Amino acid sequence: MRSSLYRRQRYDSSETETEPLLPAIPGPSQNEMQADGNGAMAEVGVSQATLVEPREDTGRKLPQYIAALSATLGALAAGAMLGWSSPVIFKITHNETNEYDFDVSSGQGDWVSSLINLGAAAVCFPIGLIMDAIGRKKTMLLLVLPFTLGWLLITFATSVGMLMAGRFITGVAGGAFCVTAPAYNSEIAQDSIRGTLGSFFQLMITVGILFAYAVGSYTSVFVFNILCTLIPIIFGLVFFFMPESPSFLVVKGRSDEAKDALIRLRGRTYDVDSELQTLQMKADLAKSQPVSFVSAITKKTALKALLICYALMLFQQLSGINAVIFNTSSIFDSAGATIPAAVATIIIGVIQVIATLTSSLVVDRLGRRVLLLFSALVMCLCSTALGVFFFLQDTHGKDSSIVEAISWLPLLSLSLFIVAFSLGFGPIPWMMAGELCLIDIKAFVGSTAGTFNWLLSFTVTSTFNFLNTLIGSGQVFWIFAGIMLVGFVFIFFVVPETKGKSVDEIQLMLGAEPQAVTNTSEKM
Repeated sequence: MRSSLYRRQRYDSSETETEPLLPAIPGPSQNEMQADGNGAMAEVGVSQATLVEPREDTGRKLPQYIAALSATLGALAAGAMLGWSSPVIFKITHNETNEYDFDVSSGQGDWVSSLINLGAAAVCFPIGLIMDAIGRKKTMLLLVLPFTLGWLLITFATSVGMLMAGRFITGVAGGAFCVTAPAYNSEIAQDSIRGTLGSFFQLMITVGILFAYAVGSYTSVFVFNILCTLIPIIFGLVFFFMPESPSFLVVKGRSDEAKDALIRLRGRTYDVDSELQTLQMKADLAKSQPVSFVSAITKKTALKALLICYALMLFQQLSGINAVIFNTSSIFDSAGATIPAAVATIIIGVIQVIATLTSSLVVDRLGRRVLLLFSALVMCLCSTALGVFFFLQDTHGKDSSIVEAISWLPLLSLSLFIVAFSLGFGPIPWMMAGELCLIDIKAFVGSTAGTFNWLLSFTVTSTFNFLNTLIGSGQVFWIFAGIMLVGFVFIFFVVPETKGKSVDEIQLMLGAEPQAVTNTSEKM
């Protein structure tokens, strides 16, 4: 799609169900503009009431939920990949519990654990080009091959190099799913449930992590690896029967297939022709007014979308989530809990799943901004509290009276931090590229933001212990708290609320010129 997608065409608002185009109507009088505060928009003939009123979605929702859940089975496989290190690395770096026929040192174990980040970062950009070329569905189905190959290498590894290769390849497949699944879900969803479907990705990630914590801790490494190998295969068998993204099919000139996909996703009683006509007119307009990719990506709306997507990924990874997870055992121990480390990680996994599920249920009611602001504020306070505890522990000693008096603080802060992260900064950054960007730059923004995220994850993971030694655990948590305070301010002033908004409305919120919208409508 081209930069012309930043403009609108004239449509009767009753003709579309998703991404309706705003009608150009005469602006209200000056008194009316002062009364409703919409003067600037009224001057260019855009109805504010049309802009903000929720639209009725008459299509069936169940097929969309099924398709989205099927797509995010790949995220379940990625979650298992992420959680694999927690139960397995400790086992294989100790000779008495190592089931492989070769030794794995502590340093090699760190590399085995973190290589998935590099694999994911390496694939995020090219996978955007691939999904634009062959489609979202085919791309995700093809990812079953590297995922299965990677797990087979891990399962039957005969050397550390083979084990590392398997982890890198599974990282490639997992990172690719982090780009393709959110894009697919945002394109198949109606506006009223787009946030819920978008949050399924992070929900299944947390379910996969919990699966790894629970199953990996109480089964042999071999059995656990085999079970992880089966997940992408099951995904392929289920997702094979799901439709392709209608938006992609229209862009590729396959309108009949797009109509069939919409019927499968919305039901036969839904007015498919209106939505298809909207998508087709956008595609035709883009072809009639071709614009280079450089021009499309440097538009004001595109640059603001880039800024928001990259910034949210930055704040997500620098929130301290990895630091909190890494300190789970010590935090439980500091609180005087006698829970084994394996059980402690499972508890954290359960909290993540419950909180992320809650987010998926309320994200289309409360909105993205509210959840992000709440998440940033609570994580800032929790990181500050954890910093205070670890600072006092380092200064006065673990057995000092002041530390024992607040032994409850780290456990409470940890739990609240995980809940806040899972409600906001866990799922929402991944869905924003699909919501803020038009289809002509969506793959590029999603893939580069994914690369940025995985590189940040690798950096934080590999430098956390070094920073702890250099400046102390308390100071590290205070740095995270400061970053989340900056994130709160950024969200408050920069990030728009996209709840229930169509693609066209979101572009207007990002700064698209309403006058250009009116002119384009008249041409159409």
